[in-house]
Amino acid sequence: MLFGVAVGCNSKEKASQDGDGGAEVAGRVIPEKLKTTTAARAKTLGCLSCHEGIEAIRESSSAMLAMIKGIGAGQGDPQGCVVCHGGNPKATTIDAAHSGAPDSLRQTGPNAFYRDPGSIWIAHRTCGQASCHPNYVERVKKSLMNTGAGMIQGNLRAWGEKEAMNYQVRWGNYKIEDQDGTKPIVGTSAYKRYMMALISLYPKQFPRRLEALPSPSVEEVEGDPGKAGFVYQRQRCQRCHVGVRGRHTRGDYRGMGCSSCHIVYSNEGLYEGGDPTIAKNEPGHLLRHRIHGTREAGGGIPVETCNSCHNRGKRVGTSYQGVMSFPYGTPFDQDGKQQRPLHQKRYLYISEDLHHQFESRPENPKGGLLCQDCHTSVDVHGDGNIAGTTLAQVEIECEDCHGTPERFPWELPLGYGEEFGRQLSTKPRGLSKKQGLETSQFATEYRALDGFLLSTRGNPLGNVVKDRDKVILHSATGNDFEVPLLKQINHSKKWRSVEGMVSMSQVKAHVDRMECYACHSTWVPQFYGRHARVDFTKDKAGAVPESVDWLASATGPESKDGETAESKLSTSGIKRPGKVTTGYSYLRWEQPILGINGEGRVTPIMASDQLVYSVVGRNGVARTVNRTPEAADTQKALGQRTRPLAMGMSPVQPHSSQRKARTCTSCHSTPKALGYGINGGVFQNRYDQSVIKDVIDQRTGKPLSKQTVVQITPILDLKWDWSTVIDPKTGEQTQTVGGHWPLARGLNKEERDAIDRDGECMGCHREMSNEKLWSQVATKGRLKAQEHIKLMNNLLKNGR
Repeated sequence: MLFGVAVGCNSKEKASQDGDGGAEVAGRVIPEKLKTTTAARAKTLGCLSCHEGIEAIRESSSAMLAMIKGIGAGQGDPQGCVVCHGGNPKATTIDAAHSGAPDSLRQTGPNAFYRDPGSIWIAHRTCGQASCHPNYVERVKKSLMNTGAGMIQGNLRAWGEKEAMNYQVRWGNYKIEDQDGTKPIVGTSAYKRYMMALISLYPKQFPRRLEALPSPSVEEVEGDPGKAGFVYQRQRCQRCHVGVRGRHTRGDYRGMGCSSCHIVYSNEGLYEGGDPTIAKNEPGHLLRHRIHGTREAGGGIPVETCNSCHNRGKRVGTSYQGVMSFPYGTPFDQDGKQQRPLHQKRYLYISEDLHHQFESRPENPKGGLLCQDCHTSVDVHGDGNIAGTTLAQVEIECEDCHGTPERFPWELPLGYGEEFGRQLSTKPRGLSKKQGLETSQFATEYRALDGFLLSTRGNPLGNVVKDRDKVILHSATGNDFEVPLLKQINHSKKWRSVEGMVSMSQVKAHVDRMECYACHSTWVPQFYGRHARVDFTKDKAGAVPESVDWLASATGPESKDGETAESKLSTSGIKRPGKVTTGYSYLRWEQPILGINGEGRVTPIMASDQLVYSVVGRNGVARTVNRTPEAADTQKALGQRTRPLAMGMSPVQPHSSQRKARTCTSCHSTPKALGYGINGGVFQNRYDQSVIKDVIDQRTGKPLSKQTVVQITPILDLKWDWSTVIDPKTGEQTQTVGGHWPLARGLNKEERDAIDRDGECMGCHREMSNEKLWSQVATKGRLKAQEHIKLMNNLLKNGR
């Protein structure tokens, strides 16, 4: 296999023969002429004696390719395939070629044959070789991409697991320990000081070790139904980490480890390259044999590659593309059928993030930004410490590029935008003349000009430079973008609207207390009420249902060739007892709710962990139905008397920012935005009661039929609509808001009172029937909105 795809991979669908006869090898038909080669061809062409026509892993001018070929030449393979894949380039049969290299050829790299050299379990021998990308593999193993620690803690907290309360991060996908202290292994000295100080302030969010996620038995779950959360996690969530290849379905095809991102698969998973040994009609193969990562290397990593995982949870990847999953699958396609599932979902287009949108100028059309254009190497690979949450690992803020209306990015102190309740220094962060931290020797080099901008944690943004009075972002796509600077816009008074000018330059609290996307993310996917059922009911033969356990399927460090139990095509992985079914109460996307995130800033919050679960035992009897655990900790900032439910909302950077921000009234005159629920929580307020829809005696309210059954089963502890974060009557928080950081919560009374301006129109309009007074302050006819604003402004300034 060449970076995720190989001769001899398993498949239920056999490739068609090419007419000269063939033999089946590991589930695929391999033409006889490609099964063997001559010693002379092997000596001259190496692996290309069979794979002739395959694409070079990098472009011909690449220093990486030249280095690979140079190392390969010393190992008997002038094309350098063995540097990554191992194997024996001088062999004349498939079996011999796809085995370990002989001792005479083996150096410091591979010592076996690796179908996917990017697999995290063997990448230290391939991508992580000393001459290639040293220290990256160790960083990724401790990063969220591999551990899934934050996802695990957040979900298990919603299941009521006490070990996940109080911001504890105990479990990861695998057992791992950080033995070299809290000092990051990469980054500037300023970054390292910043992170060590942050870790000392929030040690729970940066655990020193993780235990492997437990796998309880059926008996344990039946005895304590809350343990079903572990079954749910292992079967439904953990396919999205780089230790496994994941689900083999449309939109989910990808490699492992480094190949998860740097080797591109199309949604259909079909190979479109020139290797004659790879079937063109067999789903599950890479698009082409080519590394993606920089301008030169494939034009960067496509957004959809990231979305093979980031279509779930907070759904930031698909939101960035402007789509949201929904159940209907309409409109029908050209054949009159439902929309084809993508990531096993169907999608509705809302509006893509402004950074993703195409510039449609005919003279210079440009695609939008890739995820990697904003997110840094530390964001993705980690810095060598174990991150327990997203905020622990991500080092960027909007202001790093755009600044504020009063300060340019380089005038801001480190930590601006993620204060975490700290008093920041007044020292400007400045610029950097150096492009990267350790960055890869194969990264695109850009001229420093006046200097590279810095992240809020002190690392240079190696693709964002100051050029006199401009800031230029160099996209990995090859496009360059001029970044709008808020200070320039403010001082030149070139605001797009009066609303923008007022909200950003006149109301200082907006800039000081709010995330930029609190206003600019005008929509957020809101999946209210996540219902989960874990079913162990035996079938007629007495067998308990089973599903793939993604962590049991990941053989981890024991893997000698980088493979896991589910990595080869047509393999389904190791199954464990239990069948998980999920659903939602209802979906919304408009008017996001506001709350406080872990950094202490006002942010959108979204329904992501509103869990209600049911567990059915082996005998078919429900052990618990519609259970909503109570939190074992409280969010004391609200001074509430009772504990909120463990289910809850998550602070989120939705990645759905729009040029036209949400209106003033969408926050200041909308109860939902403040947390009071849709329309102030007046709807769907009977969740804690049975609902019967049958013939009823209207005099007594009792059913007329003796066969009446409950239509909607109650959720006894749910006394509010799902969108209600703050009880409008008591002002207490009803559900958890963010379980990762102590500053995260719903808006408190002081904040809600400061924001709430609902009904203020009545201050004037209740006097409309007072003709004498009204004639003095109003003109005849009806005013348009802008005329009304002008009138009120004149009254304020002139008293008339």
